[in-house]
Amino acid sequence: MQLHELVNTIGQDLQRRYGEKVHKLTLHGGFSCPNRDGTIGRGGCTFCNVASFVDENTQVESIPQQLTHRAQEISRAKKYLAYFQAYTSTYAEVQLLKNMYEQALHQADIVGLCVGTRPDCVPDAVLTLLADYVAQGYEVWLELGLQTANDQTLKRINRGHGFAEYADIVPKARRLGIKVCTHLIVGLPRETKADNLETLDKVLTIETDGIKLHNLHIVTGSTMAKAWQSGRLAAISLPEYVDIACEMIRRTPSNIVYHRVSSAARRPTLLAPLWCENRWLAMTEIGKVLDKLGPQGSLIGQSFR
Repeated sequence: MQLHELVNTIGQDLQRRYGEKVHKLTLHGGFSCPNRDGTIGRGGCTFCNVASFVDENTQVESIPQQLTHRAQEISRAKKYLAYFQAYTSTYAEVQLLKNMYEQALHQADIVGLCVGTRPDCVPDAVLTLLADYVAQGYEVWLELGLQTANDQTLKRINRGHGFAEYADIVPKARRLGIKVCTHLIVGLPRETKADNLETLDKVLTIETDGIKLHNLHIVTGSTMAKAWQSGRLAAISLPEYVDIACEMIRRTPSNIVYHRVSSAARRPTLLAPLWCENRWLAMTEIGKVLDKLGPQGSLIGQSFR
């Protein structure tokens, strides 16, 4: 069976509801991050590429230009979600956010927004703004970079927030009709499979609409790169990642949408693990395991302890 038959993916979810393919178009809004500019901290998360900070306020093209160019790269869809992906895309004055979001929404064939941000950077005014777009009939996803529910890990990776901020913002957003996609990283330092499953359990208890799984990338310019180069940090192997990701997927209710089950990166920025250079490799292996052991939702109700 193919992966989309085993996992409720964002692609099939959108096609089912819109009657045709809908594709995300990634955007750079020139946003910064409070964990970089000194508001919360400096240096960012330990997995971040510090060299990328220099262009965080640079927006080479306008939002309409970016959308036009991204759409030209896609031949499989005629409707799109504008995905403000880079950095913390709610970290600005509300009027500035409104102007930028609406530049995207007013383009032809855009059916909604995906807004990537942190749990501690979504004030009530931003929720009200996003809820207004929902009321106008747009698809709106708030993509929250939680990464883990383990507060010790969050502190260790210099994340700058705890699980409490996530637990506070998610119900507020969902009550307003804003869909939440929770980003989680598998392979963080000192975390085990049990930690990943406990994170999932906490996320599901609060409830979410979507999940995006990332395998940890060790990239040049990051604090983690120094630890990896000195032999103090090991990159997650493909079999380890597939095992953990599959169990997380099987413990996830089938109504929750997976926006991603693995992530990819390339050298020279990528240092490890090199298996994630092939964006299809992990997805193929995950599909094989799920086909053998059972699809999304097949472990519901079973304890992992």
